[in-house]
Amino acid sequence: MVTHEIICAGFGGQGVMLIGQLLAYGGMIEGKEVTWFPSYGPEMRGGTANCSVVISAQPIGSPVVAEPDGLIAMNGPSLVRFKGAVKPGGVIVYNSSLVAEAPELQGVRICAVPANELARELGNDKIGNMVVLGAFLGLTKAVTVASIEAALQQVLPARRHHLIPLNSAALRKGLSLVEG
Repeated sequence: MVTHEIICAGFGGQGVMLIGQLLAYGGMIEGKEVTWFPSYGPEMRGGTANCSVVISAQPIGSPVVAEPDGLIAMNGPSLVRFKGAVKPGGVIVYNSSLVAEAPELQGVRICAVPANELARELGNDKIGNMVVLGAFLGLTKAVTVASIEAALQQVLPARRHHLIPLNSAALRKGLSLVEG
């Protein structure tokens, strides 16, 4: 069993913490060991936010991820900050709607996702994070999309459950970008 060490990063309000929570809950649903370790900048919305997620079949020694094998970057500053830490053989999925220049790294698979545009096409600007997450899941198989969809039931408050079909559509849109 592979251990997935993932960093999710972006501005506050982009749903970075939700991505991390969904990955952690998805791992738990699949019976895996998980950690989720959030880190916030001084501001709530618009400030920097990132979280580390570890998903493994083995006990996890530390929630701190120094050399991730996966990076989800929702904006340029986050991509610049964390791209150099990604292990060779790792994956970077980034929101190309907010990143002007694609990163170049040897030995790392890089996937540009126009998350903001695709979210708008689906009818809600706030689901770009789910589009990026869907692409990330398709490339890494860290957990299944079905597990993330089940996790939405647990992570989203009941008053937001009407948005689950839209979030599922966004996940599947991201997945379709990387599947055959």
